[in-house]
Amino acid sequence: MKKSWVIGAVIVVVALVIYSSVKGTYNNMVSMDEGVNASWAQVENVYQRRADLIPNLVNTVKGYASHEKETLEGVIEARSKATAVNLNADNLNPQSLQQFQQAQDGLSSALSRLMVVVERYPELKANQNFLDLQAQLEGTENRIAVERRKFNESAQSFNTFIRKFPKNIYANLFGFEKKAYFAAEQGAEKAPEVNFE
Repeated sequence: MKKSWVIGAVIVVVALVIYSSVKGTYNNMVSMDEGVNASWAQVENVYQRRADLIPNLVNTVKGYASHEKETLEGVIEARSKATAVNLNADNLNPQSLQQFQQAQDGLSSALSRLMVVVERYPELKANQNFLDLQAQLEGTENRIAVERRKFNESAQSFNTFIRKFPKNIYANLFGFEKKAYFAAEQGAEKAPEVNFE
């Protein structure tokens, strides 16, 4: 009789330890996954801010450089492509993130071409509205870099957590998958020359 109580107590203790371990690990994975999702939302937020600035920038440039139609249309088209790529936090795999990044890189390239065009128009470069938009755009580009770094850090923490043993077993059991990272494009180690003066 006493022996069955001891066995029962051991089983209950082991069950509580396992339950506690699974519960704690699962809750940590959920919290970290939500952290990655929140970081992703911030990345989208700053990219959206950039997309929202572009029509005003294009309209300001158009007033001074209306015959630069091809460049202006290129910026508008690149913005359209960049905003058309919708990626939610639950689908952050390397392929979808690369597609998102390529669309954003296309917009960055079109904006660079626009800034080269601006160099030909000294009166535009002196326009206060243009200068304000340019400063906002530069600030937004800095925010993009910061938010991408924060996203990569939270994705790294999450990925490390779910890949360690025994958490990897729980992650597979509950369907938590590794998150993709933003990666630098080939040739990104060479800084582009952009002169706003």
